[in-house]
Amino acid sequence: METRRRLPPLNALRAFEAAARHLNFSRAADELSVTPGAVSQQIQNLEDYVGASLFKRTPRGLLLTDAAQTALPALREAFDRLAEAASLLTAAVDGRRLTLTAAPSFAAKWLVPRLGRFEEAHPQVDVWLSAGMDLVDFGAGEVDLAIRYGAGPYAGLESLRLMSETVTPVMSPELMATNPVNEPRDLARHILLHDGSPDADESCPDWLMWLAARGVKGVDGNRGPRFNQSSLVIEAAVGGRGVALAKRTLAQDDLDAGRLVVPVPISTSVDFAYYVVHPKAKGRLPQVKAFVAWIAAEAAAHEAALAVMENGAGI
Repeated sequence: METRRRLPPLNALRAFEAAARHLNFSRAADELSVTPGAVSQQIQNLEDYVGASLFKRTPRGLLLTDAAQTALPALREAFDRLAEAASLLTAAVDGRRLTLTAAPSFAAKWLVPRLGRFEEAHPQVDVWLSAGMDLVDFGAGEVDLAIRYGAGPYAGLESLRLMSETVTPVMSPELMATNPVNEPRDLARHILLHDGSPDADESCPDWLMWLAARGVKGVDGNRGPRFNQSSLVIEAAVGGRGVALAKRTLAQDDLDAGRLVVPVPISTSVDFAYYVVHPKAKGRLPQVKAFVAWIAAEAAAHEAALAVMENGAGI
């Protein structure tokens, strides 16, 4: 016969966790939308239940007792697991929804143009995509998975490396026809477009680094407009505003469509790559399994096609 769990009241545990995090009953009360007196009463109930004090009241404020400090990490983990379980229950009931996040440029230039193929293969799944630069808090349980551009791996998450990245000069075919760039020094006649996206990848060259590595003189690598999203610098190049040093993965659809050309076939590999990440528990959901398998196949096909083109061009 299974032993029945003996658990203290959940509201008392919530009050204790919030008060321990803030070390202040009033701030805990604001978070829980109750009065400080209610928090104090719940703490008293929990102390009566466990038979020990949980807080020390000092002239400088509240402090945790040794017993409270010992139990608090496990309690926080338990609340995280409860939130995760509630999220899985919701996802299991609403199996049509798949919620994911991605950086705006990756979403616009690579993911969204391909999502139709996933929807055709899995018509029962509705994809909810949120584009943003902030790292998602999976602990809230509202997001199933994310596409991240970084060094990887990601602690506490299951991650799958999708694609590497390279940086290469790109420009519009019209600009290439009227003012050709056949070698790096020809860039002296052009406006340089700068990708200022906040990726924090020190291995990714800017124009100053790219020109210096090739010994190009007479070109000011600091001049020219700067954009805070990779997609914007690519769009500026498509519009003929100048020559961009672009992430090849994000520019490839425009290259394939003839909206951009590579004037000098010189690619520079960077350390960052694209990863699909999710909590382990989310990996049990059928819609997450289906999406991870689909995007892995799409990424593999993309890299294979790019390798063929680069080998053919001698890059």
